[in-house]
Parts: sequence; C-alpha cells; structure tokens
Amino acid sequence: MFWWFWEAFMPQPVWAVEPADAGDAAEFADIHEASFARGWSVDEMDALLRDRAVIACALRREGDRRACGFALSRMAKDEAEVLSIAVESAGRGKGGGAALFGRHLGRLSAEGVRRVVLEVDEDNQAALALYARFGFREVGRRKAYYARADGSKGVARVLALDSL
Repeated sequence: MFWWFWEAFMPQPVWAVEPADAGDAAEFADIHEASFARGWSVDEMDALLRDRAVIACALRREGDRRACGFALSRMAKDEAEVLSIAVESAGRGKGGGAALFGRHLGRLSAEGVRRVVLEVDEDNQAALALYARFGFREVGRRKAYYARADGSKGVARVLALDSL
C-alpha cells in the first residue's frame, strides 16, 4: 500500500557508461537474449565488439564491473546505425537506458557522426519514448521485420536523428 513512499527513499542506482570491448561479449549476449525474441550469440557479440567500425558502450551500476546494459552502433563516414541497445529487466525504468543512450550518442558525435538511424519494433513503447526524447523522428517502416516469440512478425519503425 505504501510501497511508493518507501520507493521514494530508496537509493537510485548511479550509472556508469563506459566503452566496451570483446571481454563484454558474454554479458552482452545474455542481456540481448533476455531482451529479444532472437538473441545474439557470444560469437556474434564478440565479432561486433572486435569490429573497428562498431562503437560499443557498456552500462554498469557504479562500483559494479558487470554490464547491465549495452549499446552498439556501426559507423560509416558521418552516419551510424544503432545495431542494438538493451538494458537488463531489473535495470529498466530507472534511468539507465537514457544515461546509456545519451552517452552513446555523445561518443558517436565525438567520432564525427552527424546522422544516426535505427529500427525499433512499433510495439516497443518504452524504446519509442526514449528515442523521441533524444529527437529521433520516423523516416520509414519495414513490415514483418521483427521475429516475435509467438512466431508472428512485428513492424519496424525506422527512425533518424539528423543533427547530432
């Protein structure tokens, strides 16, 4: 009944966002598998983290080396595509996703990226709200793009941010 009162006084996590490397592959694969109908394997994550065109950030709780989220983007000249962003379920709704994505966009900007594109399942309201908060706008749709756990296919909304 009074859970909201206690929640207001509970310490909120302090987030650290750091560059990621191949040593984060297993943790990223676990988070991805728990977040999407078709998770990426450790080998797939390892290959992405070793790719020189990929910018990767790890979300950690301050003082904890274990990753609880990640963001991966592939750069091509002054444009980047967000390949994936995920936060473990226990960390969602606590500001970690916004901290992660904001820092990730900052790293992309520092690398000379001026335009960022991504796809998001049209049913993922939390992600859509996060991207809108950072100024992304819809530029297209892809029907039957996302595989869902029940075998159906979800529509991807293609979003872009043109002035990083």
